[in-house]
Amino acid sequence: MRDPVTVTTCADGPLLIRGDFELITQDGEPIDAGRATVALCRCGLSSVKPFCDGSHKAGGFRATSEPDPPP
Repeated sequence: MRDPVTVTTCADGPLLIRGDFELITQDGEPIDAGRATVALCRCGLSSVKPFCDGSHKAGGFRATSEPDPPP
């Protein structure tokens, strides 16, 4: 049985992906995650995109872990 995939939004930080996932580029090329849990950048400041490198802290990125309310 495969582990379920979970995506956790971290307040002021990355998306944590856990489980039996596969990362691919928009062209279908695999991206080696190198582990079973990864942090994906959502601030756009990481120097190792798509992975988080902690740049959100120095860059002052702010976002809740909740979805934005509808307009």
